[in-house]
Amino acid sequence: MSAPHEEPRGPTRAAFVFIFVTVLLDMLALGIIVPVLPKLIIEFEGGDTANAALYYGAFGTVWAAMQFLAAPFIGALSDRFGRRPVILMSTLGLALDYFIMATAPTLRWLFLGRVLSGITSASFATGYAYIADVTTKEKRAGYYGMLGAAFGVGFVLGPAVGGILGSFDLRLPFWVAGGLSLLGTAYGFFILPESLPPERRAPLDLRNANPLGSLGFLRGHRALFGLATAAFLYRMAHDAMPSLFVLYGDYRYAWSERTVGLVLAGVGVASMVVQAGLVGRVAKMFGEPRAMLAGFGFGALGFAVFALAPTGSLFLIGIPFSALFGLTYPNLQSIMTGRVGETEQGRLQGSIASLMGVAGIIAPVMFTQTFAAAIEPARGWNLPGLPFLIAAAILLVAAGIAWRERA
Repeated sequence: MSAPHEEPRGPTRAAFVFIFVTVLLDMLALGIIVPVLPKLIIEFEGGDTANAALYYGAFGTVWAAMQFLAAPFIGALSDRFGRRPVILMSTLGLALDYFIMATAPTLRWLFLGRVLSGITSASFATGYAYIADVTTKEKRAGYYGMLGAAFGVGFVLGPAVGGILGSFDLRLPFWVAGGLSLLGTAYGFFILPESLPPERRAPLDLRNANPLGSLGFLRGHRALFGLATAAFLYRMAHDAMPSLFVLYGDYRYAWSERTVGLVLAGVGVASMVVQAGLVGRVAKMFGEPRAMLAGFGFGALGFAVFALAPTGSLFLIGIPFSALFGLTYPNLQSIMTGRVGETEQGRLQGSIASLMGVAGIIAPVMFTQTFAAAIEPARGWNLPGLPFLIAAAILLVAAGIAWRERA
């Protein structure tokens, strides 16, 4: 294995701007549909929220299963053919997904759209490999934080716009999301440069470009496996929010589509501030391991507040802590990328995405079914915040594992 390259690979800042804008457009599209997808499922189910929660969880599981299967292959493709074509295929595939969902006459068609989205979204990890290509290790956490800010901006504008559009027509946000994805494809085709030169590309080995091969890759790097386990648990806990937010707000606080969109926008603003303004500075001041550990702790605290808040106003108190949870993943990513060579970054990201896809398969079903059981009148109890308490406990376990493997 070659040592990670530590010199700048070219015009880092300009290259980062290109990938930032490409990811931003994708996240805007994704954010727009967040407030309305569960509502559309509820509509298909005739207003039955508990039953819709089970279907929504199943949709999330299938989406993650597609990532689990596709991510190692897509990561290997990006190591062999470069990052740019993989990113372009992703944005074009997402556009197709949104248009299918916009016209879906039944839940089955909506399901097909999520299958396609899971496959094409598996290449989001290619963006992390792109950043590893063009940055030095010392600055990587800060750049990963800025890339995370693209996600935050997407969830500032996306849900707010989606909530407003959804108040007119539940299908309209899907059409707009598809248009944004096509815009991202055009932008990438004409503007996005390639980050991986031919001399640093690796042969495509189909024996390893699969979930089992990715697990072997992680186990073959002892220090990576523990960190990857922490990433797995991070994803498990993280998915409590997207799996439940709309359903939880609707059930416990009677939030409308507009309110859900605005609250999610507030979450996005807070996350953007942390990702863009704090990640790099905190990592530089205290080191990546301590910054990562602090993120885990703040995340656990935020989920505890969400779980216990009896009113929507008190729920909002948890948002700053949830935003500081954003310190976790950029630093964890940076630590992991420093453990492999420059020809293995795509495979690393594909392996991590596949492993986290497993978490994404488990988490939506686990959290939505826990929520459904916690609010089922026949059980004689009403504990809607229970899934968020479970997420907080998972983060504390992940923090212990990651801290042990930090060196």
